[in-house]
Amino acid sequence: MRICSLLPSATEILYAIGLGDSILGVSHECDFPADAATKPSLLRPRVDTRATPAEIDRQVGEIIARGESIYAVDAELLSSLDPDLIVTQDLCHVCAASPDDLATALTRFPRQPQVLSLTPRSIAEVWDDIRRVGAATGRSGEAETVAARCAKRVAAVEAIAAGASKRPRVACLEWLDPFYVGGHWVPEMVAKAGGTDVLGRAAKPSFRVTAEEIEGSRPEVIVVMLCGYDAARNAAEFASARLSETWKDLPAAREGRVYSVNASSYFSRPGPRLADGVELLGEIIHPELFAGIAPEGSWRRL
Repeated sequence: MRICSLLPSATEILYAIGLGDSILGVSHECDFPADAATKPSLLRPRVDTRATPAEIDRQVGEIIARGESIYAVDAELLSSLDPDLIVTQDLCHVCAASPDDLATALTRFPRQPQVLSLTPRSIAEVWDDIRRVGAATGRSGEAETVAARCAKRVAAVEAIAAGASKRPRVACLEWLDPFYVGGHWVPEMVAKAGGTDVLGRAAKPSFRVTAEEIEGSRPEVIVVMLCGYDAARNAAEFASARLSETWKDLPAAREGRVYSVNASSYFSRPGPRLADGVELLGEIIHPELFAGIAPEGSWRRL
């Protein structure tokens, strides 16, 4: 089967079920496993991804206001690859090409490929999407194995966290300028790791909040997880963020419990590594229960 993937999580799923060699083209952000980065890129961002969070937010707002997509699809390359299956998503148009852009690109195709669109909003739906990709590619057995393994790892964390003496108040910051808090599967990940997400809404999109709302939530743990950034860049962005003097009075700041994480790998992408993300959260929320369980280099204390 000839496959093109327009989002990183789908690429990770395809590799996980043994279809890496069948992938002909990917998005510009597909970098895991390392072999994915060697595939031709089918998308070009229309924003400067190296800019500051405030500038990226401004550029994204202007593009959306014009009714345009954040990404341009290389229709000529996509057509030349002649895929049997294209995997995309319709969850967040800041994360991948819009269905309209893909539909326009498909007008060039003499033979229409199958298009599988993934729209997960919860952890269970992510595991179900792994199964959907398996069903679409004739790898149902392999997909079930991957999904079941991920679910088992998350359940193991949840079972241990259930014995914790308290559930700390956690704020997950998905953007800093302006402030956004994580949504969809992130609040659920926090809950399974033994915390209480004080701002995010489970199975709902991330949304903008004010500094006053963050301060008013009195978080005991703050997780800096800017969408698409690794732990080092998140740490750098937090260090340069304009925070009020009252932030130092937050319980998380007073106790030294502000962390940057590799959001790109373990939170932003709804794929198999969300299981790693739950383990990561377990380690920073309840180090007394989960020391050493997170992937190496996946988080740092700020």
